[in-house]
Amino acid sequence: MSLFSFLKREQKEAIGLLQIGTFLEYFDLMLYVHMAVLLNDLFFPKADPHTASLIAAFAFCSTYVLRPFGALLFGWIGDNIGRKTTVIITTMMMAVPCLIMANLPTYSQIGISAAWIVTLCRMIQGLASMGELTGAEIYLTETLKFPRHYPIVALLAISSSLGPFLALAVASLVTSSGFNWRLAFWIGAGIALVGSAARTRLRETPEFVDMKKTIKRAIEISSCDGLEKAAQLLKSTNILWKEKLNKKTMVSYFLIQLGWPIFFYFTYMHCGNVLKNRFGFTPEQVIHQNFKVSFFQLFSFIIVVFVCKKINPLLILKIRAYVLFSFVCFVPFVMNQLTSPIELFFLQSAFIFFPLCVVPAVPIFVKHFPVYRRFTCNSFIFASSRVLGYLITSFGIVYLTETFGSYGLWIMMIPSCLSFLWGVHHFEKLEKQFETPTNTKDLAEELMASRSFRA
Repeated sequence: MSLFSFLKREQKEAIGLLQIGTFLEYFDLMLYVHMAVLLNDLFFPKADPHTASLIAAFAFCSTYVLRPFGALLFGWIGDNIGRKTTVIITTMMMAVPCLIMANLPTYSQIGISAAWIVTLCRMIQGLASMGELTGAEIYLTETLKFPRHYPIVALLAISSSLGPFLALAVASLVTSSGFNWRLAFWIGAGIALVGSAARTRLRETPEFVDMKKTIKRAIEISSCDGLEKAAQLLKSTNILWKEKLNKKTMVSYFLIQLGWPIFFYFTYMHCGNVLKNRFGFTPEQVIHQNFKVSFFQLFSFIIVVFVCKKINPLLILKIRAYVLFSFVCFVPFVMNQLTSPIELFFLQSAFIFFPLCVVPAVPIFVKHFPVYRRFTCNSFIFASSRVLGYLITSFGIVYLTETFGSYGLWIMMIPSCLSFLWGVHHFEKLEKQFETPTNTKDLAEELMASRSFRA
C-alpha cells in the first residue's frame, strides 16, 4: 500500500512543499561547504598546510557559530507566530547570501575584506538553516498521525541529503568542465527564491492552531470570569504553563544530535585534506570523490524510509551505531595503512552509510517536548550540538592527529558512539512508558498527542 494512500490533498501538498524547500535550502547551505576546498583558496590568504587546515576549519565553523541564536530567534517565531511563517522566512534568508557570494570579488581583488564578507554570508546562512529542517520536521510530526509520520518525516532526510548531493554534482560539473564557479551560486539563489514563494501555500499545523485557540479562549475567560476559570480551561486541555522540561531527556537528545557533525566532518573535510596532502589530489578531484561518497549517504536514507515502516526507529538507530562503532575500532589502522585513494573512498562510504543521526526517529524525539516549547527546544538542541560538534571536530582533528597520529581520532569517535547509544537507550525507556496497542487506533492517537505533556 502506498505511503500516501490515506493522506488528504492538503497533507500531500504540504509534504511536497516541505520536501522541495528542504532540498533547496540544503543545496544552498552545503554548496560552499563542498566547494570550500576550491573557494577557500580564492577568498582567504595563502598559507602553509597547517595554517590552511586551521583556515578551512574556521571557514567551515563560521556556518554554525550563529546557529544557537538562530534557534532562539526562529524557535520563538515558530512557537509564538507559527511553524509556517518560520519556514518561509528562513528560505528567503538563504537566497540573499547566495546572491552576494555569486558577485563577491576574491581575496586577490579586495584583500581580507573578501574573507570577512564570505564568512558573514556563511553565518547568515547558518542562522537561517535553524528554522528550516527543524520547522519541517515539527510541521509534519504535528500534521500526520502515528505511525505514518515515521517514514514521511524520514523523507526529509532524503531531501536534506539530495540538496548536498546535487550541490556536489554542480560543484563537480563546474570545476571539471571549466564553468565559472559563480554560476553555482546563481543557481542556488534562484531556487531558494522559488522555494520561499512556494511555501506561502502551506497551512498552519493543527496542534499549533489548537494551542493558539486555547490560549486566546483562556485570555477571554480571564477578562470576563477571572483567572481561576481560565486556569481550569488550560488544565483541561493539557496546556501546562509551569511544566518543567525533563533535563535528562534534553541531554539525551543533545548527545544523539552530537554524533552527526563528528563523522560528517571526518568523512568529507578531514578525508578531503588527506586526499590533497597524501595523494596529491587537486581541489576538483577531491570534490569529485566526495560527490561519489554522497551517493552512499543518499542511498542510506532511502533505505531507512522503507525499513522504518517495519522496524522500530530507535532500533534502527542502535543497529547503525553498533555497526559504525565496529568501523571506529579499526579506523586508525586503516588510516595508517592507506596506499590508494580507493581505500579511503571505501572508508568514507562506510562511515556515511551508517551515520550517527536522528533519522528515522525524529517524531519520537519531537513528541517528548511540549507543543508551546517544542520548536525552541528542538532547534536549540540541534544548533548547540552542531556548534559544539563541529568546533571540537574541525579544530580537534588538526591537533589530535598531529599529536597522536590517526589514533587521535579515537578520542572523539569512541565517546561519540557511546554517548549516542546512551541517549537512544533513554528514549527507549520513555517509549516503553507509553507503549500502545497497535489495534486500538483512537487510544494510540490520544497517547501520542499527550506524550509531550507527561514525564
